[in-house]
Amino acid sequence: MVVTRRKAAALVLVAMATLGAGAAPATAGATAAVPGPGAVPGPGPGAGTAVAPEADVSHHGHVLLWGSGLGVWMRSENRGPSNLADVTVRVRTSVPLVGRQELPENCMQTGRQTVLCRTGELRADGAEEARRRQFAFELQLARKPDEVVVRIDTLWNGGATDRNLRNNDHEVLAPATGDEYVF
Repeated sequence: MVVTRRKAAALVLVAMATLGAGAAPATAGATAAVPGPGAVPGPGPGAGTAVAPEADVSHHGHVLLWGSGLGVWMRSENRGPSNLADVTVRVRTSVPLVGRQELPENCMQTGRQTVLCRTGELRADGAEEARRRQFAFELQLARKPDEVVVRIDTLWNGGATDRNLRNNDHEVLAPATGDEYVF
C-alpha cells in the first residue's frame, strides 16, 4: 500500500486532534506508519484510552513500638503536577492487631494486620495544608513482640502515574525500644 503525502498529512491531523494541541507537527518529508498486508487493525490512537494524570505522592513519618502498642505518625503529600481528588494509604503490620482499633475518622481497619487511611483531596499547588494530610494513631498488637515490621504504601491514587515510588512505599523495622523509627 502506498501512502501519499496527502494521506500522511491527514493521518498527522487526526493524530494531532486525538492527542491535543501539544502534538508535534510532522516534517515535510515524513511518512506515516501503515500496517502491512494481513495485519489485524486495532483501535486507533486515543480509542478508549485516556492519558493518566501525573502526581508525586509521598508518605513520611515515624513509628514506635513499646509493649503491645504501635504508634504511627504519618504525613501524606502531593508534589504534583496534577491535583488528586483522594489517596488511600495502606499501613500493614507483621504482627496481627488485637480486635477492632480506635482510629481517626478517615481511617479503617480492613483486616487483622491492615489499616487504610483516606487523605481526601491533595492539591499539587497552593497552601501547604492543601498539599498534605497528617495522621496519628496507636495500634494495639495481639502480643508484645520484640520487633514489628510496618509497611506503608499508596493503595490507590485515583489512577495517577507516580514515577517516584521511593517516597511512598516504605518498610520500617521497629524494635520494641520505644524509639522513633523514621520513614
